Amino acid sequence: MKKWKKGLLIICAGLLAILEGNTYFFRRAQEQTDADPAAESADADRDTKKVALTFDDGPHSVYTPLLLEGLRERGVSASFFLLGQCIRGNEKVVEQMKKDGHLIGNHTFSHKDLTALSEKEAEQEILRAGSAIYEAAGVHTAFVRPPYGRWPEGLELQVTMIPVFWTLDSLDWKLRDADRTAEQVLNQAEPGSVILMHDCYETSVEAAFLVVDGLQDQGYQFVTADELIFP
Repeated sequence: MKKWKKGLLIICAGLLAILEGNTYFFRRAQEQTDADPAAESADADRDTKKVALTFDDGPHSVYTPLLLEGLRERGVSASFFLLGQCIRGNEKVVEQMKKDGHLIGNHTFSHKDLTALSEKEAEQEILRAGSAIYEAAGVHTAFVRPPYGRWPEGLELQVTMIPVFWTLDSLDWKLRDADRTAEQVLNQAEPGSVILMHDCYETSVEAAFLVVDGLQDQGYQFVTADELIFP
């Protein structure tokens, strides 16, 4: 008798679970049916219009803090690839990057062409910068931006890091003109663009704000580089 009652309870519990499950899925289906198609389209558009704004060669004692402040005001996350030799004296700047939620990456210690070095020398350039980043902000970064975009084949296996390149060069380092730099980016940006800029020039900081404002007006969302690599 006890076994029969126990079996009945199990059957009832199972039926209740099925009923609750059907109610849940019906409710979800109804919510999707009632959803505004225009709102869904806008959400999908925002999901696909993502770009990553990346900065090399910092941190700079003057321009990087100004850049961080402006990005914070705009609610924008970016990626900073730091030179190890620039970190000493700018530890608080790196700490602020971390606090603001930016991706912190490695740009080697002294900006040497890694393909012109021995494998051991190339490793040391990356490892020294990684140590400086960790000492400044406690970050073990997994991402490295090779100077000049030159990466020795197989080096990622030696340093166990992911090289991050770019798809759109702002030419800020060459133009040194905020309006022309911003125009260069705004004319070429497309969903999935990884934009290369630098945070060691005043004109680059001014251009970055023009780029952010312009692309946000076009419905773009700024994400960190790793969010594009691992969506």
